[in-house]
Amino acid sequence: MFDQRENLELIEMFSQLRVADVRDGLDYLLLHHRFSLPYTIKPLFRTKAVGIAKTVRYLPYDGEIPKMTPQEYEKWCGYYYTNICPYPWISEIQKGDFIVIDQSGVDAGLMGSNNSLDGFSRGAVGYVTNGGPRDTDELIIQKIPFWSKFVSQKTVIGRLKFDAMNIPVNIEGVLIKPGDVIVADGDGVVVVPRELAYDVYNFAKKELDNDKVSRRRLYDLMGWEYDETVK
Repeated sequence: MFDQRENLELIEMFSQLRVADVRDGLDYLLLHHRFSLPYTIKPLFRTKAVGIAKTVRYLPYDGEIPKMTPQEYEKWCGYYYTNICPYPWISEIQKGDFIVIDQSGVDAGLMGSNNSLDGFSRGAVGYVTNGGPRDTDELIIQKIPFWSKFVSQKTVIGRLKFDAMNIPVNIEGVLIKPGDVIVADGDGVVVVPRELAYDVYNFAKKELDNDKVSRRRLYDLMGWEYDETVK
């Protein structure tokens, strides 16, 4: 859909920046009230990820859960994952994809330690959702970057159904389109529309460079050794 060489170039550029710098870069374009995901979307642990939005949408399951025995339920779960709530987008992941999941706010763990790791092994750099993952202790051990609205104990069975992928999605009131740049760290998540990416980067880089110069002076004053945040 998008040129992979340009994707990787954008990732390399924005990987230099903090979420705060990118937010400032958007402000230069007078977009003060757009493209920052609200503070309801939080990191599962302190980390950073930069990538290109790959979008997917799931809806609440509105069907009936049939009466069945536990043995029948086990078979139905296989049917459910294949026909009602599949993950067709995982096989399409490219290096640098940031997976953006609109799961309609449903309290269900669409992503867990297994399928998140599968996507990560294929090149995904992180995940963001208006739902919540489960198996979160393992996700943290595996160091899978994840930003979400909440954490869930529940499986998707009887709760979610697949709707679409590679479409614009709504995450807490922020429109995210396939191909947009996603920057996420401890300050949260910010979206850069692809058509604005180079302008936003230039302004954001200026802010970061100015900040480093100022903080280096303070490091010198206090006799601190330089770390990676000021070099």
